[in-house]
Amino acid sequence: MSVKSHINSYYSAAVVGRIVEKYGIAPMDALNSYSHSETHRMFLDPELAMLEFSPEGIFDLWESEQVTGDPRNSLYIRRDEYV
Repeated sequence: MSVKSHINSYYSAAVVGRIVEKYGIAPMDALNSYSHSETHRMFLDPELAMLEFSPEGIFDLWESEQVTGDPRNSLYIRRDEYV
């Protein structure tokens, strides 16, 4: 397993764990929701360099996507607009 695969697994486990914890969703349902999200596609895009984000930041993007339909509405990304 490559380093990138390990990193992706770590982030997925952390984000899915947070979804399960906060929303009480079954782990497989949480994994399905995250893995089919725009947030996950963005995380996997090497051009976006999202490894700068913490797993909590990725969770915030996913949560924003669930509420607004677009992970880019997350305050984690837009933080400089509010400074």
